[in-house]
Amino acid sequence: MKLSKRVKNIQESATLKLNDKATKLKSENKVVHNLTAGQLPVKPMNEFQDKIVSNINFLKSFQYSPVQGVAALREKILKFSFEQREVECPTDFDCFIGNGAKNVIFNILSCLINKGDEVVLFKPYWVSYPEMVKFWDGEPVYINSKSYESFIPHIEDLEEVVSDKTKVIILNSPNNPSGVFYPEDWMKKFSIFLKKHPHITVVSDEIYSMINYFDPKPTYFYQFDETLLRQTIIVDGISKTLASTGLRIGYCMANEEMIKAMSKIQGQTASGANSLIQNSLVDFDFHLIDKFLLPIKKHLRANVSFLRDAFRSQGLGKAWYQSNSAFYYFIDLSLTPCFKNFDSSSEDISNEICNDLLEKTGIMIVPGSAFGMDTCARMSIVAEEEHFKMVVNSLVSYLNS
Repeated sequence: MKLSKRVKNIQESATLKLNDKATKLKSENKVVHNLTAGQLPVKPMNEFQDKIVSNINFLKSFQYSPVQGVAALREKILKFSFEQREVECPTDFDCFIGNGAKNVIFNILSCLINKGDEVVLFKPYWVSYPEMVKFWDGEPVYINSKSYESFIPHIEDLEEVVSDKTKVIILNSPNNPSGVFYPEDWMKKFSIFLKKHPHITVVSDEIYSMINYFDPKPTYFYQFDETLLRQTIIVDGISKTLASTGLRIGYCMANEEMIKAMSKIQGQTASGANSLIQNSLVDFDFHLIDKFLLPIKKHLRANVSFLRDAFRSQGLGKAWYQSNSAFYYFIDLSLTPCFKNFDSSSEDISNEICNDLLEKTGIMIVPGSAFGMDTCARMSIVAEEEHFKMVVNSLVSYLNS
C-alpha cells in the first residue's frame, strides 16, 4: 500500500527511539534508569479513586458521552479554571473535553490552520507542536531562547517574525521541556504585543499551571487585559494535576464558535471522551487538588535542589538555571565538558550524546533536538528521591567526563 505524504512527513518520536534502545539494553540484562517520563510515580488521590469506583455502578459510565463533553463537567471546569486564574469567564465562553490535552490541541489546530498559515513556536517547544502544525499544512515559525536566560524568549524577537500570515501563537507556560514559567513582566509585554495584533489566536497550553514548586505562581497575559480572552484558547487537563496521564481527559476553554467547530471534528473522529472518568469528575471536588499537590511540589523542589547542588559542586554551574515548575530540567550540553567529546557539526549531537549516556551509564534522557534545540537534553525530575540522587550523581560524572 502507498502511504500518504502527510504521514510520511511526520517525524518519528525521539522518545520512542530511546525506549527501543532501553528495551534492547534490558534484554541484555543491563540496568536502565529512565528519566524521560513526564508523569508522577504516584496514584491519584483516594477521593478521586473513590469517585471512579462509585461511578462504575452506573450504566451511563459505559455508554457514549456527549461529543463536546458532559455538560455538568464542562460547567464545573469553566468555574474552577477561571476561579484559579482570577479572571472573569466571558459570557460567550464554553468548554470542550477531549481525549487528553494532546487530542484537544490537535483538534484546535485542525479548526484554525489553512495551508500556508504561520504558527509561532517558542524554542524549546513541546515535541508534538511542530508535527501537528505541519500535519495541517501550516508553517512553523520559531523563536529562539538561551539557557543562561532560563529559556525565556524575547518579545522583540516575536515582533520581528509576525506578519499578516501569522495565524496562531502556541504558548506553553509552565514550559515542557524547560520547567520554567514565563515571568509576570514577560506576560505584560506579551499582552501589549497581542493588543496590536488582533488577527492572532493564542493557544495557551497551561497543562502545568498548578505545578510550580517555587513561588510566585504562574501568571498569564489575559490577566492584565481580559479582553485578550477573545483571542485565546486555554488548554488544560487532569494528566499532571491528578497524576492521571493514562485516563486521557484534557479540555480547552474558548468562545462558543470555536468549541462548536471542535465538536464537529471530534464527532467525526474520536467521539466523546471517557464516560466513566467524566462522570467521576462531576462528583469530585476540584479544590482538593491543591492539597494533593503539596507533597508533590515538595518532592519536586527537593529533587531540583539536589540537582542544582550537584551541578554547582561539580563545576557545572554554567549549565545551571533555576527551573521552578513542571516535571523537567533542560540541560544545555554545550556548556558541559562531555560536549567536547563529540563532533559539534553532527546533524543531531544531542541524540548522539543521549545514546552514549544510555550505553555507558544506563541513564535515559530525551535529546533536545526533539524540542528544537540540538545541543540540549530533557531530563525528568519526578523520580523517587534516593533513586534520583543516585542517577544524578552518575549523570554529573558523565557530563564532567
